[in-house]
Amino acid sequence: MNDTPLPTVRTVAELRAQVAEWRAAGLRVALTPTMGALHEGHLSLVRLGHAHADRVVASIFVNPTQFAPHEDFDAYPRDLAADARMLADVGCDLLYAPSVAEMYAPGFATTVTVTGVSEPLDGQARPNHFAGVSTVVAKLLLQAGADVAIFGEKDYQQLQVIRRMVADLDIPVTILGAPTSRLQDGLARSSRNAYLSEAERQVAGQLNAALAKAVKRLQAGDPVSEVEADGQAALTAAGFQRVDYFEVRGAEDLSRLGPGPVSGPGRVLAAALIGRARLIDNMAI
Repeated sequence: MNDTPLPTVRTVAELRAQVAEWRAAGLRVALTPTMGALHEGHLSLVRLGHAHADRVVASIFVNPTQFAPHEDFDAYPRDLAADARMLADVGCDLLYAPSVAEMYAPGFATTVTVTGVSEPLDGQARPNHFAGVSTVVAKLLLQAGADVAIFGEKDYQQLQVIRRMVADLDIPVTILGAPTSRLQDGLARSSRNAYLSEAERQVAGQLNAALAKAVKRLQAGDPVSEVEADGQAALTAAGFQRVDYFEVRGAEDLSRLGPGPVSGPGRVLAAALIGRARLIDNMAI
């Protein structure tokens, strides 16, 4: 365990000053944006950052603009001190923890909207979510001026939205997707797993199983329409209270595939509610 406190900055000016100092020394910088409530999945992003850069900045900001009024913004788990200790233990070099006022000054009136890839799936289930995500990520990328930024593939649609935005706006950063970090039974690590009771946790493990079965069937040539319907039914039968989607989409632009067999690179994506936790996951075909 690292007993040295992790250097922490809370303003854009402080962040830019430290990054400028590293750049003057010829060092490459990586950014790992998070909303805190860190787990091994987040820490794997920091480790990947070290593989691609000399210094790694982790940001922690629970972004209010990506939560709908009925969602869990107020209840979202927060423990900055514990998160900082975890980051220090994996060699993170700097924590950026801005306030809401620092990120959204009075009079803030700009939204970054990415059409196309943001519209299906969570774009339908959580209207305005990706506008909040793309706006805050654009700000973080411009604030940090990092060479590379790392996002987990668990939030696959988010990753593709960010890639599209960075390409369209000519933001000078390389976006890397990190493999989904999973628990022993395959459940994707998520801060929202903390909401699960023991019984709900057993149900949650079926999400990964349904995705894995769908991938096998698609690789064997089964029709997309049948695989989607059976996957949704399997999650309902397992005990999920609501299935927002269980769909097969193109790997790059998330366009609709099927109804017949998959003929190119694809992804199976699902979102389902159990108890207080809305879980998302995906797998490559």
